[in-house]
Amino acid sequence: MARRPSVLLTGFDPFDREALNPSWEAVHALDGWQCGGATVHARRMPCVFGDAIEALGRAMDALQPRLVLCVGQAGGRAEITPERVAINIDDGRIADNAGRQPIDRPVVPGGPAAYFSTLPIKAIVRDLRAAGIPASVSNTAGTFVCNHIFYGLMHRIATHPAPGLRGGFIHIPYLPEQAARFPGAPSMALATMTEALRVAVATALAVEKDVAETGGQLH
Repeated sequence: MARRPSVLLTGFDPFDREALNPSWEAVHALDGWQCGGATVHARRMPCVFGDAIEALGRAMDALQPRLVLCVGQAGGRAEITPERVAINIDDGRIADNAGRQPIDRPVVPGGPAAYFSTLPIKAIVRDLRAAGIPASVSNTAGTFVCNHIFYGLMHRIATHPAPGLRGGFIHIPYLPEQAARFPGAPSMALATMTEALRVAVATALAVEKDVAETGGQLH
């Protein structure tokens, strides 16, 4: 009997003194969900430079997924934001969960300056908005562990290609219970973020060529 195709969703451990991380809460809720003939597998990644890419590699080796979607927290953002580009730099404004704080170091020495997501990011934004979920394309994944794992994912896909494999990264806002500690900070309910990831996975599996719609920013 043929093995059902896999989708790998990853979220992170809590970091920066937070009690939880919405990325893990949202992806964990989808573990075992089936979409487009594929089964979703959620895996929790350490918020640690180096270790995150190693854990991602082990999960990909075990699951051999056709789609990998890494998810991370972007406190202060008000929308679901599929990321366009990963850059080859680690520059920690804060230390990671192992106390590591690299400054101006490449994610992969000698690697390309950047990789673009291979997800249909604009189609995902279109479908999220159609579902009533605030969304926009982001052109920066930062320089912390989110960008680190995003770059590591895209470098693996580029250097160890597998038929039909696609991947990318999505940032999600704070949960309300997190934002309550930061007056004025935007937040989004867990149920909404979980539904957003359902839409993103379904679109990524169904759409091969991204739509040509504006998604740029002035700054």
